[in-house]
Amino acid sequence: MFSEEERAALVAAVRAARDEWTADFGGEQFSLGRAFYTHLEQGRSRDYFADAAASDARVERHLPGLQRRMRELVAALTGGLAQPRRGFCGPGVHIFPAGEKVAREGGVVHFDTEGLSDYHLARRLRAITVVVMLELPDGDGGLKLWDVLYDGRDDPGGDALSAQSLVAGYSPGGALVIDSYRLHQIQPFPGDRDRISATVHAAEIDSGRWETWF
Repeated sequence: MFSEEERAALVAAVRAARDEWTADFGGEQFSLGRAFYTHLEQGRSRDYFADAAASDARVERHLPGLQRRMRELVAALTGGLAQPRRGFCGPGVHIFPAGEKVAREGGVVHFDTEGLSDYHLARRLRAITVVVMLELPDGDGGLKLWDVLYDGRDDPGGDALSAQSLVAGYSPGGALVIDSYRLHQIQPFPGDRDRISATVHAAEIDSGRWETWF
């Protein structure tokens, strides 16, 4: 997705924008651009929507063209039209700091269904999550994927974790694409290097037409 030169420049720009990162879960993780799921889980959805236009402006100011490139990637992957979701924040960047909770314990086991409407969920319409790795940690930090799909329950239960699984690795500047209905978890990672990734969520709202958000 990004050449080594582009990737290094993006990482440097993310770090230079430190004062404009959004802190989530008491500093366990950060983002450049507001992420819907973190605000939903913290009861801060009003802040997310009120700041959506400013969030996009921050991302564009520090990472010019990133949001467009991420939407173009969705279009290339789906063969459809990818457009911004009205009122939502566009693609952004997650920063998981070295030594913090996700680095020590791994992320929460979850589905990426938080931003999908009830209509979309009820009909299991197509939805994907695209993650482009900008900065790999010193080791590990892959994404564990289970052979378990969303069945209407946000907590799939203990049996789901015993299902067949694999850990997908990343390459710097490369993209990983998953079904948003698939159970997954960021794996722990050691060392002193943060895990930094650009993310876009996309849902097909009509045949060949996808809405994107962060």
